[in-house]
Amino acid sequence: MRRAVPALLAYLAVRLTGLLVLTLWAHRRHHGLWPLLAIQWDADWYLGIADHGYTHTLGTAYDANNLAFFPLYPYLMKAVAVLTPGSRASTGLGIAVLASFFAAWGVFAVGDRLHGRRVGVLLTVLWAALPVSLVQWMGYTESLFTAFAAWALYAVLTDRPLLAATLASLAGLTRPTGIAVAAAVTVRALLALRHRPRDTRLLAAAALAPLGWCLYVGWVGLRLGRWDGYFAVQRLWHNELDGGEETVRRIKETLGVDPRPHLFMVIVTCTLIVSAVLFVLSVWDRQPFPLLVFTGILLVIVLCSGGVYFPRARFLLPGFPLLLPVALHLHRASRRHRALVLTAAVLGSAYCSANMILLWPSAP
Repeated sequence: MRRAVPALLAYLAVRLTGLLVLTLWAHRRHHGLWPLLAIQWDADWYLGIADHGYTHTLGTAYDANNLAFFPLYPYLMKAVAVLTPGSRASTGLGIAVLASFFAAWGVFAVGDRLHGRRVGVLLTVLWAALPVSLVQWMGYTESLFTAFAAWALYAVLTDRPLLAATLASLAGLTRPTGIAVAAAVTVRALLALRHRPRDTRLLAAAALAPLGWCLYVGWVGLRLGRWDGYFAVQRLWHNELDGGEETVRRIKETLGVDPRPHLFMVIVTCTLIVSAVLFVLSVWDRQPFPLLVFTGILLVIVLCSGGVYFPRARFLLPGFPLLLPVALHLHRASRRHRALVLTAAVLGSAYCSANMILLWPSAP
């Protein structure tokens, strides 16, 4: 923990900078800060699940079935709210903020383990300064999911397969992309079995890692009375894999057809393109295979989805290993160059995040 203190303090400074810019801008536009962070968009869906539970039917309305949202965060919110003062909304926001620090700690731990303390700090700052990083302090699941993912990957790197699998299973109960964490842990365990065939921990880890995701998907199927129940729900949210056709179409539309695209759409588009480039650089840098499995599957899910386009930068927020090539470059750069890049990233993140929440008319 002491080793991570500089990274956590840097993370806090970046997030407070973004919060300050948002507060001043929201005040000028006569917006309340609390509703923006705690009760709008996805946060409202999670609060509805915490208050009323899940629906029992599939229905036919698009974008209206709450079974698309995984259960760990809303039920954790409901459980903790019983023990704490304040509303469930404040509890949910508190869980997200607290989880963001555990996530930042895990991001640092992975960077520190692979390349040393300075790279770990740089990786944490870059993750904190992503263009949509305000979501880390909203009533969303990204911070909780990133915490599970980061520590699961760290457990893999330090050869603790059962801990990695437990965290992967929790990630699978938090977001649909938890399957990417499960795949990284399971593949690593199965590969390790070639050299340690009698290690029962590896077999147990390979089976446990996808359990959380499978349990929820299976439960939705039982609740709706059809084996493909969860996937039917996702179809009602337009979330089907189309091989990337929708992504390519929206990229062309944003950068080549629309004469005046919204800044947030440009941010989303650039994030997708840069993330794909960073994955290639990660492969070139020969990152540990579990990290490549995690980010690779995460990218496939996000880029090959035919669903809504504008939240995809947020969907990639947990893919922090993609930032390792940038952190390594800054580690080798001059102090002046490093300071300029980080300052631009922090200020740009603060502006883009505030623009996302105040000027973009839909969900982040």
